[in-house]
Amino acid sequence: MLRTIKAKFLLGFFLIFILSFLVLNHTVKETIWSNNQKIVTSDLVDLKKNSTVYVRQAFLINQYSISEFYFMDMADEMVNDLTHATGSEVSVYTVDGVLLSSSEETLFSGKRDDDLKQAIAGESAYHITYKQDQAEIRFSYPVIIDGTKVGILRFAKDFNLLYQQSSGILNFIFYIALLIFGIAFLFSYILSGHITKPIIKLTEASSEIKKGNLDVDIHFNRQDEIGRLAENFNDMINKIRDQISTIERDRDQLKELNEQEKRFFDNITHELKTPLTSIIGYAKMIKEKGDADHTFFNKGMNHIVEESQRLHDLVIKLLEVSRRTSFSHSFERVDAGEILRDVCESMAFRAERYKKNIDCEIENNLYMSGQPDRLRQLFINLIDNAIKYSSSFSSILVKAGIAEDSIHFRFENPSTPLETDQYSKLFQPFYAGTHKITEEGSVGLGLSIVKTIVDEHGGTITISNTDEHIVVNVEFAYMEENSS
Repeated sequence: MLRTIKAKFLLGFFLIFILSFLVLNHTVKETIWSNNQKIVTSDLVDLKKNSTVYVRQAFLINQYSISEFYFMDMADEMVNDLTHATGSEVSVYTVDGVLLSSSEETLFSGKRDDDLKQAIAGESAYHITYKQDQAEIRFSYPVIIDGTKVGILRFAKDFNLLYQQSSGILNFIFYIALLIFGIAFLFSYILSGHITKPIIKLTEASSEIKKGNLDVDIHFNRQDEIGRLAENFNDMINKIRDQISTIERDRDQLKELNEQEKRFFDNITHELKTPLTSIIGYAKMIKEKGDADHTFFNKGMNHIVEESQRLHDLVIKLLEVSRRTSFSHSFERVDAGEILRDVCESMAFRAERYKKNIDCEIENNLYMSGQPDRLRQLFINLIDNAIKYSSSFSSILVKAGIAEDSIHFRFENPSTPLETDQYSKLFQPFYAGTHKITEEGSVGLGLSIVKTIVDEHGGTITISNTDEHIVVNVEFAYMEENSS
């Protein structure tokens, strides 16, 4: 098995070069042989044309009528003249393939006569015979003068020079390709070592890091990808060192935070215990004395109410802090429209107290993934905010519907517009803008809580002013009715 990159690299190059060499050699060989056949065919076509012209002229010179008989009579003369004119050995046959005359009878006898058989059948044909570095061609064709077949001419032509040149070219290309292959393979061997050696060093360094040894440093004196990889590797080691240092610092900070948390809960326990002790003490004394001492009774009840209110406020703040710091993703499929519709009905009484009313346009089946209690708190805060900060004797518009796979909520109320730069600050805790606080105890936490709830549910919220109306748009992902 090949376990190293270098071995795989060399084997891959070897296979590619071998395949390329074989394909190149085969292609060049086929191309050369194809060109040779074209040259031979062209030469034989000219030979046929010239010899046919000669035979026609011979009939005219001797004033013979065109017939097989007179063709037989001119056989010796044609062999002699065509041999000297074409530089080839010539044989003359009757239309049935009977030899009449030959310039070199031994050259034609005992050889393959496929070409002669095809000439007897009325076709021109040639056959090439290869022997060592020699190439001989037997070419036969029926002589037809003015539509009359008078005999057969057969030539023995030497193409040794052509095929020797072709063999020389093939051998030259073969050795050149072999030389290129050797040089390329040597270059591949050197290149594979140039690439794999630094990779081996990087592998060894990564093994040291795996063992926990971060005191490794790699330097390659090169500006290519391998050099940049080494630089990146060193940067990575440095970042790991920095991250470990950061983790150690964070560990120390977490330890400090745990200690702070313990102190915090100790203090909270004290803060909760103090009002409870006071409440329990006054309650016991009132239980024992009853209302016999009206002064003490009233003082005790007032103290109980004040301490209970302070305890209530403290618990509410703690619950809100707990929800923000340890939010649980216990989501379920809820109908947000139904929750909003219920909130609108319950908030209608509050709106009437401010001489205002709520108009609701809410579609059915507005399903989404969320927490019902948190969504209810979201809608209460938004509508309560609209009631407090809308103009007198106004209508508050609440709309909800589905658009483009999202649920869109719109809360709109007429109001004095804010400064442009204030809209981005409305979600900050304790920020109330330029509006006058209309209700005692409102400290500007409503929209901050709203933003927290929207973020918990993966939604978006924007506030803008349109035609002297404050518009709050909230958007959540819609959940299909058949989704689980």
